[in-house]
Amino acid sequence: MAAEGARPGPGPGSGPGPLCPDHGQALHWFCCSERRLVCAACAGLGGRCRGHRIRRAEERAEELRNKIVDQCERLQIQSTGISKYMAEVLPGKNLRVVSMASAARELVIQRLGLVRSLCESEEQRLLEQVHGEEERAHQSILTQRVHWAGALQKLDSIRTSLVDMLTQLDDLQLLQKEQEISERTEEAEGILDPQESEKLNFSERCTWSPLLTQLWATAVLGSLSGMEDVHIDERTVSPFLQVSDDRRTLTFSGKKSKACADGPERFDHWPNALATTSFQAGLHAWIVNVQNSCAYKVGVASSQLPRKGSGSDSRLGHNAFSWVFSRYDQDFRFSHAGQHEPLGLLRCPARLGVLLDLQARELLFYDPALGTVLHTHRAPFRGPLFPVFAVADQTISIIH
Repeated sequence: MAAEGARPGPGPGSGPGPLCPDHGQALHWFCCSERRLVCAACAGLGGRCRGHRIRRAEERAEELRNKIVDQCERLQIQSTGISKYMAEVLPGKNLRVVSMASAARELVIQRLGLVRSLCESEEQRLLEQVHGEEERAHQSILTQRVHWAGALQKLDSIRTSLVDMLTQLDDLQLLQKEQEISERTEEAEGILDPQESEKLNFSERCTWSPLLTQLWATAVLGSLSGMEDVHIDERTVSPFLQVSDDRRTLTFSGKKSKACADGPERFDHWPNALATTSFQAGLHAWIVNVQNSCAYKVGVASSQLPRKGSGSDSRLGHNAFSWVFSRYDQDFRFSHAGQHEPLGLLRCPARLGVLLDLQARELLFYDPALGTVLHTHRAPFRGPLFPVFAVADQTISIIH
């Protein structure tokens, strides 16, 4: 280096090559300030590059070679990631779209079959939306495939170009290609890695229809064949509750009953009870008479719901194992996992219909008197699920 004023001597190796236009000497040095090859005279005390940072040409060339090797390794890793994305992720996305689109079609056709006379046009509209969503998802996947195929082609071209420079150019030629190397490197760095995108997924929202949900709930709860014969499991009933002989009515008692034998299934603190029947698949519906109670909870719970203690673990709606519609005076809520969603109801329902569609992953609460949906919860459920009840005022009864 000549940064301190030392005059560089002749460079190592004297083979043929371009000469300095000013001094006629071989270009064995590289000026880092001007980023060009220079001769010893240019780099000397009286030369135009005096005081500049000077490197031997072969040293600078070696740095560039190392840079190319590193870049080629990064390009290989990036190409491998993109190839894996195209081979593993995109086909899976495509299969998922096909599967979900098929399930959506079945759901739409099944529900509209119950109310076809009222909503033929709705069926057609929804099927078109499913088809449109499927086409959109397919197109998004196709666009991704084309994009990343182009990216792979570009990366391969850049890598080939850099490898050619690395293997075919001598030091001086390589140094003269430094700008092109930088440009090619920047071009490669501009190709980002694949990222997860909702655009590649099938959106189930295309089957959501207030009209369809309303008519479907009315049809199910209005059909005797769609109703479940639900009974209370006496082994689970809290000592603060009394169960009727037909095991359909629960009555709250302020005093803890001493007649209840404790067992692993029984709730020992909160006024809860489970039904005898559990559901793991299909469509299920039942109606509960709640007109006499100002404090109750109705919904579903997993068999994993804890039964013992006064903590939130066994309190309905305060854990991950229960999904309930609740009333306390004039406060109505949907509760799950400690999240309580207020429901602005204008009147207190006298009867509460519950629909559980495990295929569609829906839990729906319905007012049969008004024919209105009070709340819909959509989420994956881990079965088996039991109808669950809690009463802290008067009585509630399961209607057969």
